[in-house]
Amino acid sequence: MVILGAYLSYELAARLNLDLFLGLLITVPAMFVIGVVIEVAFIRPLRGRERTSMTLLVSYAVALIIEGILYQTFGANDRQLSAWYVTSSVHVFGFYLPYIYLFGFALALVLVLALYALLYRTGFGRSVRATMQDETAARLVGINISRVAAITFGIGVAVTAAGGMVYGATNSFNPNSGYDLISRLLAIIILGGLGSIGGALVASVFMITLESVVDIWQPEWAIVVFYAALVIVLLIRPTGFFGRKAVRAQ
Repeated sequence: MVILGAYLSYELAARLNLDLFLGLLITVPAMFVIGVVIEVAFIRPLRGRERTSMTLLVSYAVALIIEGILYQTFGANDRQLSAWYVTSSVHVFGFYLPYIYLFGFALALVLVLALYALLYRTGFGRSVRATMQDETAARLVGINISRVAAITFGIGVAVTAAGGMVYGATNSFNPNSGYDLISRLLAIIILGGLGSIGGALVASVFMITLESVVDIWQPEWAIVVFYAALVIVLLIRPTGFFGRKAVRAQ
């Protein structure tokens, strides 16, 4: 989904000459619709005790379909998003930091705060957390489980549009680029703690900073350190930085 978001941003910039951040006004709603369709068409029909494992398999199948469509449409050549803030940088404490990193981090903060407010300051957020805690009880008190699931899945996919835009502006990408992201994003989710939005942000900064620092002196060890840190943290704190054993709906 992140790579799909990158290609959508690329198309808007190439065909309409639209600024990458303004393009999010189109790609985010579009990805939300795609997410809702995927949930309704592929995830919702799954039933039974093995629903979780089947969801993973179905999601992987959808990813392969999207990858094939991207290959047929754009080919296998690497692409990268361009804008003035992608190639320009600012001098900070002796380092030249591209503007896209500052703007991307600011965008991440805005999205994290928006998601936190949605989950913990709205009735819909309470419905989501109640469903996570006990789906049967949530249904008994009148929560529309199907609607909550579709909207939640749609929001999760919509956010990848922003991630894809920033990723495409800071890295070259092709339809196959998603495989490297899957392992990294999974590590970040585990480190931050399942269900913790703030934890995901902290884990992202921690892991990427650690990888970048090691990359300065020993580039070949950068990826190894990334996963070594994951193993160490899980040995010390299996729930991650901010994970909890249970999710409470208040």
